[in-house]
Amino acid sequence: MSPMNDDAVFRALADASRRELLDRLHEKNGQTLTQLCDGLAMSRQAVTKHLGVLEAANLVVAQRHGREKLHFINPVPIGEMAARWIGKFERNRVDALVDLRRSLEAQGDRHEP
Repeated sequence: MSPMNDDAVFRALADASRRELLDRLHEKNGQTLTQLCDGLAMSRQAVTKHLGVLEAANLVVAQRHGREKLHFINPVPIGEMAARWIGKFERNRVDALVDLRRSLEAQGDRHEP
């Protein structure tokens, strides 16, 4: 993954609405724009714009199926990002630090008045 692609992926993932669209595609891949808009507090135009950013980052791929345009999640860029940015840290150490932080926070919650 090139630094330019990294920037596009990070930029795309920085927005909560785009992450929600990716979550929806993860739950049910191959949705139309209408399906993706259903239940969202966003206009169809806003969803289209967010999908464009996700497509530019190669996180979503659209395919025509007859008259419909279906959107599919592409997990490869996220996998590459995880390998490059998260994988370089020792997973066991990171997990241990996360567990320690949760434990300390839980102890702190028990000691508050």
